[in-house]
Amino acid sequence: MKKLLFVFLGVVVVLTIFLWRLIDGVNSHQLQVFVLNIGQGDSILVRLPTGENILIDGGPDESVLRELAELLPLYERKIDAVILTHPHADHLNGLIEVMKHYEVRSILFTGVFYNSATYDEFVNVIAREKIPVFFAHADQDFQIGGVDLDVVYPLHLVQGDRYGNLNNSSISFRLLSSHGIYYFSGDLEKEGEAELLQSEQDLHADVLKAGHHGSRTSSTEPFLDVVKPEFAIISCGINNKFKHPHPETLRHFAERGIRFFRTDMDGRVEVTETADGYSVKTAQQKSPVLVGAFRND
Repeated sequence: MKKLLFVFLGVVVVLTIFLWRLIDGVNSHQLQVFVLNIGQGDSILVRLPTGENILIDGGPDESVLRELAELLPLYERKIDAVILTHPHADHLNGLIEVMKHYEVRSILFTGVFYNSATYDEFVNVIAREKIPVFFAHADQDFQIGGVDLDVVYPLHLVQGDRYGNLNNSSISFRLLSSHGIYYFSGDLEKEGEAELLQSEQDLHADVLKAGHHGSRTSSTEPFLDVVKPEFAIISCGINNKFKHPHPETLRHFAERGIRFFRTDMDGRVEVTETADGYSVKTAQQKSPVLVGAFRND
């Protein structure tokens, strides 16, 4: 009798979890940005109010699958757009796993030259699965689910080009919703930021995904003075060997009153648009730790 009771209770628990996962996110009409906790690397999931999913980079390994499983309903096996900012392993490797487990409907990357077996596999999977490809450059912007993707870097088409510093081939773009502006930097370093400033493009944003994991080679003072974010999010791993984020970068943020979050300490960081602005919560703090109004409406 006890054994039957335990079996029954187990079935109830499993069904409850299944139903919760099944409906989770279905009724959400808010834009959400999740900077995923994937260690030393970058991976960001954007869920649009209209139901589309955008995945920006995939991190260094399979950790991205764990994060996506926690955030997407069980039945949802599609990623509408994958954006590879640049093909370094800490941004690329997890995307190979994502492409094995999810239906990827489009790819945005630069097509820059890089001698890497994983990058070759990425390109081969795209060809085999016949996934539509778009090459990023500042002369072409995109729209998906009612939001605009304003590509600001590279300034021109770089398909097939070779870079001494691959970080400076990174796609850098703004996502413009009806309420706020989100800036995703990839690993773009100070040389790329300087080019952007000279281009006189509109760079201002409410939320900044800090470049190159908070390295001192990114998020320069002139760049921050133009972007003027309300807050920033740094994606980096616990006790990483590069010692990211750098104290100098954190000082740049602090001197400008830019609140920042970091995945090595805060875990996954979630930004949710609200009727009045936004809320931010972290894996370490389930209730919102920052609530405010977008300044750049």
